[in-house]
Amino acid sequence: MPPMDLSRRFFLSSATAALAGLPFGAFAQQLSPAQLPGVDVPPGQVDRAVAELDRIVADIMRRSAVPGVAVAVVHEGKTLFAKGFGVRRLGADGSVTPDTVFQLASLSKSIGATVVARQVSRGVVSWDSRMRDLLPGFSLSDPDRSEKLTIGDLYSHRSGLPDHAGDDLEDLGFGREVILERLRLLPLAPFRTSYAYTNFGLTAAAEAVAQASGTDWSSLSQEALYQPLGMTGTSSRFQDIMAAKNRAVPHARGSDGFAPLFQRNPDAQSPAGGVSSTVNDMAIWLKMLLADGSHDGRQVLAPEALLAAVSPQSFSSPPHSPDARAGFYGFGFNVGVEPSGRVKISHSGAFLMGAGTCFSMIPSLDLGIVVLTNAAPVGAAESIAASFTDLAQFGRETRDWYAGYSRLFEGFYTVRGRAAGATPPAAAAAPPPAEDCAGVYSHPYFGTIEVIAKSNGLVLAAGPEPMLFPLHPWDGAVMVFDFVTENAPIGSRSALTFADLADGPAQSVEIELFGDDPPARFTRV
Repeated sequence: MPPMDLSRRFFLSSATAALAGLPFGAFAQQLSPAQLPGVDVPPGQVDRAVAELDRIVADIMRRSAVPGVAVAVVHEGKTLFAKGFGVRRLGADGSVTPDTVFQLASLSKSIGATVVARQVSRGVVSWDSRMRDLLPGFSLSDPDRSEKLTIGDLYSHRSGLPDHAGDDLEDLGFGREVILERLRLLPLAPFRTSYAYTNFGLTAAAEAVAQASGTDWSSLSQEALYQPLGMTGTSSRFQDIMAAKNRAVPHARGSDGFAPLFQRNPDAQSPAGGVSSTVNDMAIWLKMLLADGSHDGRQVLAPEALLAAVSPQSFSSPPHSPDARAGFYGFGFNVGVEPSGRVKISHSGAFLMGAGTCFSMIPSLDLGIVVLTNAAPVGAAESIAASFTDLAQFGRETRDWYAGYSRLFEGFYTVRGRAAGATPPAAAAAPPPAEDCAGVYSHPYFGTIEVIAKSNGLVLAAGPEPMLFPLHPWDGAVMVFDFVTENAPIGSRSALTFADLADGPAQSVEIELFGDDPPARFTRV
């Protein structure tokens, strides 16, 4: 047997080694200590795990009530499994197939990172390229940090921007350009030593790469990745999934279970959450990653450009005790170590309006799985993937993964707002006169809003194409309105308080869920 080239990330599973007549112990001697797994995977164990997938998916679909699921598994350069389960839309004809197009939500970050890695491979940019050089108009609240900020800082969530910065503007309908410009108004945590997950920080980096490439992000993704890999069912444009005939319809979770209540348009954050794809296409992508960036004998990504993306760059999950494993984030990828001692590269995606997705990849086994669902996240996708990777590594499921994940995801459905689920005080004061409340108010980050007096009460108009929220009296100057967005689950309710009323019309308005802590304060124009 010729010596292995350890200068490249060449993945050989213990099962393959055994089939080649090389005992696991002898095979392990050829690995560096950092590559040595703790658990052998005997021949046939991956195939036996694949054979269990129908059972696993059926069980988790039954327990979660998720309407539609698609799963693909790749191993040693082949697609071993690609199958759809359930329906594309509850109450309508149309089964899920391996070619059904799903919204990927944040799994888009890993896809987009490979688009950037392609441009790094071509020499257009590097992971260390400064944002100031590529996108001069983009800045943060600290001028010194704006000078130093790189693509990699934003792709690894270590810029210091607050958690989910800019998502609140997207919820109100603002587009990418406005959101990126207003990120400069937000406070910052320490640079490169703090971690906070941001869709629009990452989107800013992708936008910089697209401009350096002389095109827009969606076109770059198509040219640099989807077309070379033959991913014909994949797009970074919302209009393309809406035009697809074999499309999974999103299902949100309401009081009566899942229902097709909303349609999320994530174009503003396309690099971070706007990709749509099929499990057949995702299988092609996974095989390319596991082959060190190679596809059909052609090197699509330079191995060093890809290695940087799938290597730890930020501490995303510090250990909570000395015996706990830490979690890391690369450039668009989660990176961790399994109980088997094997590195796992992964990402999940979640839209409360109706998408739950994930992929997991174990390079030392040359193995990957992708799970796409058309329902708000309840841990179904992650449970399927974890059950499978358990079986592949250990020959058994180490725990009830759905029981664990479903509890974790319950936090997504905590309603927001202090008035949510409550009734007005018994001795509530009368609201101010409508004419003292009506008017236009301004905020540097959220822009202008208008409180409009109508025959049936006051209405709040907010956003660039105004979203209308009827205001309901609560207690004196405090009114409330129902507020359901991607980041505010069904049942959320925001307080709106008119202030500075002593001498006539209100001079300011505080809106609870446009800021949370403290509420956003708008000043009368």
